[in-house]
Amino acid sequence: MTDVPPAEPNAPVQGGQPPLPGFRILAQFVRDLSFENPRAPDSLRLEGKPQIDMGVELNAQGRPDGLFEVDIKLSIKASTEAMAVFHVELLYGGLFQLTGIAEKDIVPLLVIECPRYLFPYAREIVARATADGGFYPPFMLDPIDFAGIYTARMQQQAQAAGTA
Repeated sequence: MTDVPPAEPNAPVQGGQPPLPGFRILAQFVRDLSFENPRAPDSLRLEGKPQIDMGVELNAQGRPDGLFEVDIKLSIKASTEAMAVFHVELLYGGLFQLTGIAEKDIVPLLVIECPRYLFPYAREIVARATADGGFYPPFMLDPIDFAGIYTARMQQQAQAAGTA
């Protein structure tokens, strides 16, 4: 948490000037974390690399107080042909204050920039969970291109609207 209370969103600053565009991270938190290592200790003695199945979901929503919540849900399953190795699910969130942002820029900011700031912390939590589960080296997520995901989603929606 920050020691400075949030200002009114889009409130004018001293001198009557509109606020400069920007955002602040007011809080970051683990909403839900699950780690399963169902075949321990056998799963800790693997030969080769397991197959990784990973899912990423984003959720952003406004709140009545003018702030925004952004959640990243990561689901990572590692398995071999013989067994499940581990399964991690993390729902990591942040509380953001936006100021001076044009209406058309709010969604891209919430689904690109906000997750970009949250991701390194979520990545560390996943790495720590797998290390604490006995895996060495710990599982390190590759960086995620949130801008690429957003662009692809917008193109899909445009194509769907064009065919409808």
